[in-house]
Amino acid sequence: MSAIEDLLKTVATLRDPDSGCPWDIEQDHQSLAECLVDECCELLQTIDRLDMDHMEEELGDVLLQVVMHAQIAAEYRAFDFESVCRVVNEKLIRRHPHVFGEAAAGDSEAVLVQWDQIKATESKRGPRQVGRFKDLPRQLPALMYAKDVYKQIQKGAIETGGLVDEDAIAALSESMDAGRVGEQLFQIAAACRKLGIDPESALRSYTQKLVDTLEDD
Repeated sequence: MSAIEDLLKTVATLRDPDSGCPWDIEQDHQSLAECLVDECCELLQTIDRLDMDHMEEELGDVLLQVVMHAQIAAEYRAFDFESVCRVVNEKLIRRHPHVFGEAAAGDSEAVLVQWDQIKATESKRGPRQVGRFKDLPRQLPALMYAKDVYKQIQKGAIETGGLVDEDAIAALSESMDAGRVGEQLFQIAAACRKLGIDPESALRSYTQKLVDTLEDD
């Protein structure tokens, strides 16, 4: 029996309503959502530190969350771990025709263009396209949400009517590097602390207001 088969069997045993662990039996998709976020953050910490000694363990903890969700879904006859693997494997092959087919992609930029073109032809199983903007997950950190919204503005050539100052963005892009950006973001976070403002909520609120305004235009 392989290691993944052992893990699937262990999780199924933990979830057994007659002989399993009371805590594991009580969990559902919603109750495990915060655990998944926590485990992903711990994994990201090991990646930031290139801490190979602990990355293996943290990857395992993230995998456990995937297996738990798949096991719960299997109990409701929705899907199982095997179908999760099959779906993602089929997606990888379908979106890499330059590797598994006859298409050509000379560099990573061409790969990304091709990926988006293929993705646009697929039936939507994930986030919906709502108006001009894709329905981004609400759980995204505010900075990631703002960055992804701006990415959609660029990719969709959405006219912002001056709500986004492209000149200021261009000027900042020319004069700042990663270190300087980090310094500026820290100073903004510190100022928010002094003002009693939650920077996460402030940025999320502004970005959402921008999206709503552009959707109404």
